[in-house]
Amino acid sequence: MTRDEHAFSDILQQAVGLGPLPMAVAHPCSREALLGAVEAADHGIATPILVAPAARLAKLADELEVDLSPFELIDVPHSHAAAEQAVALVRDGYADILMKGSLHTDEFMAEALARGTGIRTDRRISHVWIMKVESYPRYLFITDAAINIEPDLLTKRDICQNAIDLTLALGIRQPKVAILAAVETINPAMRSTLDAAALCKMADRGQITGAILDGPLAFDNAISREAADSKGIVSPVAGDPDILLVPDLEAGNMLGKQLTYLAAAASAGIVMGARVPIVLTSRADDATGRLASAAVANVLAHKRRQSGPRS
Repeated sequence: MTRDEHAFSDILQQAVGLGPLPMAVAHPCSREALLGAVEAADHGIATPILVAPAARLAKLADELEVDLSPFELIDVPHSHAAAEQAVALVRDGYADILMKGSLHTDEFMAEALARGTGIRTDRRISHVWIMKVESYPRYLFITDAAINIEPDLLTKRDICQNAIDLTLALGIRQPKVAILAAVETINPAMRSTLDAAALCKMADRGQITGAILDGPLAFDNAISREAADSKGIVSPVAGDPDILLVPDLEAGNMLGKQLTYLAAAASAGIVMGARVPIVLTSRADDATGRLASAAVANVLAHKRRQSGPRS
């Protein structure tokens, strides 16, 4: 099973054209974490600030034959301090992108979301997977598969708007959002169907903007126009979505990993809703995925610079 190594070439080219931005990297103490940061620098999309125990990082760099001299290094005693310092760099305006290295997501995100010292905004944060599947003609944005475990309606509103904002920043005009459930009809016993209907009405009333929403839609009729037609579903979204809004983290996590490991999808990951884009990749992700995620973050950060920060 091989993945398309050029899946994100258009986004990468856009980021290269926009130019590098400072990126705080928390604890890049694994092979993939360090190489992901180095490749982002080599491609001209980021200027990494490496926050890690200096001796450990130097040992890793020697093993990988990586020259650390071009990079700013902030020596900290352990991974928790690395997360704290990396977040502080963003909060104080020294970095426009935050990247997770080889530390646990909970440890990393706890610092990013800490009240008073983190980089929260007035919107709930959420994760977006950007996936390229050979059988689908364009990118699929899957959300939320990493942060919000069982989101309520208002959290889903923020999850939806975060994903829309990302697609708009990447140049997708009026993206289409398929709100997923197990069925395409309203069933009071299934909260996901009620939430889907409410989200569509919220979009009608301007509480969600910038996209076309429809749901509930089961996965088959969300992704396949033939499946939608067979059930008599008339929808501008069915069979043609940009964004798949999943009912909960478990569903999103399974969907994303199925596409990755069964359909050889190439993927990038980004966290929205904070003061800056956060590159939140799995510790198992390779350097190519980290580079793609950094490119997405670069484009988003440049757009935010143009429009001004959001509190």
